[in-house]
Amino acid sequence: MASMAFRIFFLALLLLASPFLQVVRCQSDAETESEEAVVDDATDLGIVGEEELDYGDGSFSAAPGVDTVCVFPKNSARLVVAGEETEILAGVKNNGDSSLNVLAIKASVHYTFDHRLLIQNLSAVTFNNASVPASSQATFPYLFAVSKYLQSGNFDLVGTIIYEIDQHPYQSTFFNGTIDVAEAGGFLSIESVFLVTLGIALIVLLGLWIHGQIQNLSKKTKRAPKVEVGTKSSDASLDEWLEGTAAYSGSLSNKSKKKK
Repeated sequence: MASMAFRIFFLALLLLASPFLQVVRCQSDAETESEEAVVDDATDLGIVGEEELDYGDGSFSAAPGVDTVCVFPKNSARLVVAGEETEILAGVKNNGDSSLNVLAIKASVHYTFDHRLLIQNLSAVTFNNASVPASSQATFPYLFAVSKYLQSGNFDLVGTIIYEIDQHPYQSTFFNGTIDVAEAGGFLSIESVFLVTLGIALIVLLGLWIHGQIQNLSKKTKRAPKVEVGTKSSDASLDEWLEGTAAYSGSLSNKSKKKK
């Protein structure tokens, strides 16, 4: 009797819980479908992920009839903030007779004055099922981020797209130009602050030097030497003219009084 009551209670509990189980199942099915849709979208786009590539020496020639182009969307100034992601679009035009499969996109940062001096190898993005049929073109996104410790300035960015035609690997450089790297998180960099401080110090020193020169000139004008005009020569010539007259004897008596 007790077992029969327990069975009836368990069946009633299942009947009451069945709507909730159905809702949970529907939600799980919806989540599974959404995840599959995301995976399908990613598969259609062909992006697999970021990884280190190993294609032997990694130096292939460009296939004939394949043209590439690069665009910085909404960033015509090619301004790259250190440590933050920047998007570029690599366009591929297949003018050949065979379809090509895009394998990966990679890039590197170099000094502008010498490309042999490598600064940073950027992460490579690999693709799957990213084919470009003959006489058609396609665009592939590439996100990269330079090191956050890279100082601001101009650097050269070299972007390369790797693809295969009839199972033979090729590569083409879709971008080889200058980018402007800016430091993140601050309007003024350490270098700019140093230059501004140095400029202000030079201006202050120049002002002090000009002030000292003006003071020296004013002192020289105030201390002009006094010129004394002698009277001995004029007195001697006057005595020669008065010699033999009564005025001559008077001038002699005046001189003798002055001497006494």
